[in-house]
Amino acid sequence: MLFAALLALALAATACTGGGQDATTDDTTTTDDGGTEVAQGDTDTGGQQGGGDTLQTVQDRGTLNCGVNGVLAGFSLAEDGEMTGFDADYCRAIAAAVLDDPEAVEFVELTADTRFTALQSGEVDVLIRNTTWSASRDGSLGLDFAATTFYDGQGMLVMADSEFETLDDMQNTVICVQSGTTTELNLATVFAARGIDYEPELNADQEALTTLFEDGACDGYTTDKSGLASFRSETRLGEDAVRILDETMSKEPLGPAVRHGDDEWYDIVNWVVFATIQAEEFELTQDNIADYDGDDPEILRFIGQGTGEDAQFDAGLNLPDDFAVKVVQAVGNYGEIYERHITPLGVERGPNELWTNGGLLYAPPYR
Repeated sequence: MLFAALLALALAATACTGGGQDATTDDTTTTDDGGTEVAQGDTDTGGQQGGGDTLQTVQDRGTLNCGVNGVLAGFSLAEDGEMTGFDADYCRAIAAAVLDDPEAVEFVELTADTRFTALQSGEVDVLIRNTTWSASRDGSLGLDFAATTFYDGQGMLVMADSEFETLDDMQNTVICVQSGTTTELNLATVFAARGIDYEPELNADQEALTTLFEDGACDGYTTDKSGLASFRSETRLGEDAVRILDETMSKEPLGPAVRHGDDEWYDIVNWVVFATIQAEEFELTQDNIADYDGDDPEILRFIGQGTGEDAQFDAGLNLPDDFAVKVVQAVGNYGEIYERHITPLGVERGPNELWTNGGLLYAPPYR
């Protein structure tokens, strides 16, 4: 009887505490591209806000709400009423997989300050906004980061005719850096470790900061190398007037983020990304994937045309058997997406090559 009473009390206590992931947070961290990000106190991971039924919500709505930057050339840029770029195409890829329509996307332009709140609150279904995956963001914001789509790193941009060839040449210089960011912290860490004295020119507004650099207020401008390449492509000084130093100061893995607690939606976003990578490895393109007539069992399974035992293959993703075909027909394989949007910025693939070419891109087996 005593054991039964104690067991009943334990069960009651468990019910009162709620268990699971229903914790609230009140953490503040700095962002990689501006402002402060606050993990809102009401980040319940149950129900719609927790993401538990995101796929059904998106399908019932008939559109994917995708959070993007909207002003970053090469990644997401609104031009003539159309959102273009690398990140924008991954929004379209997800819509192609879950809605069979790559144009069924509502692009929501978000600032660094609003991006995480928008995802936490359910305003967007997925965040694909040049956002770095880090330990504190993974652990404290109620978010999950899916497969990395772009391996980046912080760099330094200088005037083309300057004397600076390496970071060590930048003793006693003025560096333009966005205030309240991990970029600012990385700069301080790296320069302190090398004994480089510098004066930071701080500004929270990115456009104001780049204008300061263009006006000659700074010897260098630092942010993610992809952001530097984007700035170089659009600066009023002209692309040839500036250059990016070879050195990389940090690791900045960029990719989609979803709300914590919805494993189904997390898996879908992951495997959409993997589909673009695996398609390139199989040499399947936007033009030829639907016409594959070979007999490679791995490829047949990948495109939903398995034979024998593989004919009944179901990955359990709650997606059509040929979802990879829909994705690649909509936006192309990874290499095609990169070539269309990033190569024009002058950024070589480097770590964003397939693993078979010495890069970091690797898709788990589809079986």
